[in-house]
Amino acid sequence: MEVNYRTVRGGVIGLALLIAGVILNPVHTVPTGHRGVITVGGNIKGIQSEGYLLLWPWEKLNIFNVRAEQADIEKAEGSTSDLQPVTTSLTVRYSVMPNKVAEVFEQYSKDGNLDSYINTATQETFKAVTAKFTAPDLIAKRAIVSNEIGAQLRTKVALYGAQIINIDMRNFAFSREYMAAINEKATQEQLRQAAENKVLTVTAEQKQKVAVAEAEATAQRARADGEAYAALKIATAQADALKVQNAALVQNKDVLELRRIEVDLEKAKRWNGQLPVNVYGSAPMPFLNVDKK
Repeated sequence: MEVNYRTVRGGVIGLALLIAGVILNPVHTVPTGHRGVITVGGNIKGIQSEGYLLLWPWEKLNIFNVRAEQADIEKAEGSTSDLQPVTTSLTVRYSVMPNKVAEVFEQYSKDGNLDSYINTATQETFKAVTAKFTAPDLIAKRAIVSNEIGAQLRTKVALYGAQIINIDMRNFAFSREYMAAINEKATQEQLRQAAENKVLTVTAEQKQKVAVAEAEATAQRARADGEAYAALKIATAQADALKVQNAALVQNKDVLELRRIEVDLEKAKRWNGQLPVNVYGSAPMPFLNVDKK
């Protein structure tokens, strides 16, 4: 059997190169939350997920972060629609979208850090949004302002292959003079409200006193009316009784005579038997018990 030494030699050389590549370029690892960008001569050959992999000597592994990152924007500057300068500080949490790794790697970042782009986009968004509101509205409508900043910033950073996780915005800061004016206005407003509350309290107390006085007067009138009505009813009843008695007496004179006799009998029972010393012509004579014996 004839052996093709040339072929054998090529196989041996290839195997030697493979062994040398493995020795010189051992097993690689893509950590959790990252992607491995494999390049050859600067061009992307492939994207590797988390785990182990072997590379040819001519391949290079670039570790690319797709976990959440945080960009701190200190003293973002803007101006309100009423020309009041305003600043604030923001913390923006973001991450590179996994399906945009190759695009971001080629155009913006070799490791997934987009802080500079996020910072610029946040500054621009803050200026654009604050210009739509007056200074008082920025304070009074903070939630609306925050939502609009978030919406616009999400649109901007999507151009860089990133997505916003959340935005933490601190309080707005205005010039010292404007803040002093706001504090003075707030103080005056508090004093005004306190005065209005005092007036309302006094008015309520006065109304309560009037209501109590009116209720007492009504009760007194009701009692007086009740007493007068009761007295009237009693007087009417007594008058009706007298009318009935008089009518009965007029109709039956014997009743009057009977009453007179009853009175005389009662006087006779109480007489002690002594005659009066002086007897006048018109004075009644007492009954005398004359014994017929």
